[in-house]
Amino acid sequence: QVQLVESGGGLVQAGGSLRLSCAASGITFSNYVMAWFRQAPGKEREFVTAISRRGGGADYSDNVKGRFTISRDNAKNTVYLQMNSLKAEDTALYYCAASSRIVRSNNPRDYDHWGQGTQVTVSS
Repeated sequence: QVQLVESGGGLVQAGGSLRLSCAASGITFSNYVMAWFRQAPGKEREFVTAISRRGGGADYSDNVKGRFTISRDNAKNTVYLQMNSLKAEDTALYYCAASSRIVRSNNPRDYDHWGQGTQVTVSS
């Protein structure tokens, strides 16, 4: 049974930082592209960032480029999202996702497995 379990969300003031984690089980983690998406109330799910299977490359949305960093530890089956200089508009439910495709994608339809999400709230 595949499980993706996010953690690390919470309430933070604007300008602050948070680090999200996503622990995977039930998959050969190093065979999966990993990504973070987010969804704010009343909005569609939005791509945030994705990282290659070996961690050699990553893509970021323009909204978070330069502020967020994705990384992974294949020995721990975990992907991370370091979020700095947080803004009120970063408030959302953040989802971890895994794709068996070879290339990174910003399309949620390309992802096979999803976590339940962790809430990030940034107060202004």
